[in-house]
Amino acid sequence: MVKYQLENNNPIAVFDSGVGGISVLRELIRIMPNENYIYFGDSRNAPYGIKKKEEVRELTINCAQKLFEQGAKGLVVACNTATSAAVRVLREMYPDIPIVGIEPALKPAVLCMPHPRVLVMATPMTIREEKFKHLMEQYEEQAEIIPLPCPGLMDFIERGDLKGEDLHKYLEDLLYSYSNNQVDAAVLGCTHYPFARLQIQQVLGDKVKIFDGGEGTAREMKRRLAEKDLLSMRQEKGDILFENSLTDDKKIELCKYLLNI
Repeated sequence: MVKYQLENNNPIAVFDSGVGGISVLRELIRIMPNENYIYFGDSRNAPYGIKKKEEVRELTINCAQKLFEQGAKGLVVACNTATSAAVRVLREMYPDIPIVGIEPALKPAVLCMPHPRVLVMATPMTIREEKFKHLMEQYEEQAEIIPLPCPGLMDFIERGDLKGEDLHKYLEDLLYSYSNNQVDAAVLGCTHYPFARLQIQQVLGDKVKIFDGGEGTAREMKRRLAEKDLLSMRQEKGDILFENSLTDDKKIELCKYLLNI
């Protein structure tokens, strides 16, 4: 395995199957504004959530390798599906590089009140994974946990459709059984979903607490970089490089738009 030179001013890489990981990048920038970042979206192969685990693992490892070759000092896998499929393997392959995945923010949702009814919205693959089942088992005595696969939801975000009537109709149909405050909390178990947060809130009801894993993931990356003395020493704001497996500049423009909403 190639040894990569890790230096303080090298960028942090953020990887996602598309544009959804921008929700995590926003938290990283908020918590570590002086770092440089590379954001890579594999929109050519999106969505990951309907693919086989082995295919997702191969795609994720290939993208991670390219990001390390560009000098990334750490990697955030800002995709629940890719995290489940590949993060453990990546840590074995690159033991010296801080690698952080993301998982549904179930713990804070469960602890938001005594024995809440918690809806977990995620891709079909995330919900099928053993990792997610183990996560649910940790909290099943403390809450009623309802996993809900959401095939097609990330596609709206990939198109930049955050407020359209089609998205609202999709959510009304998907969340019909849980609308009008029928649950206490909802976990957004895909990094694309926070961009539909307002629409989801409208359908579920204004009393429903909504959680996502972006902030926790950003704080974990900061902790791991600090452990290896890799935090940037610069005082000025860092730079962001956007890359995508599609050559269409529209995806890059969408990333910039989502970052600045």
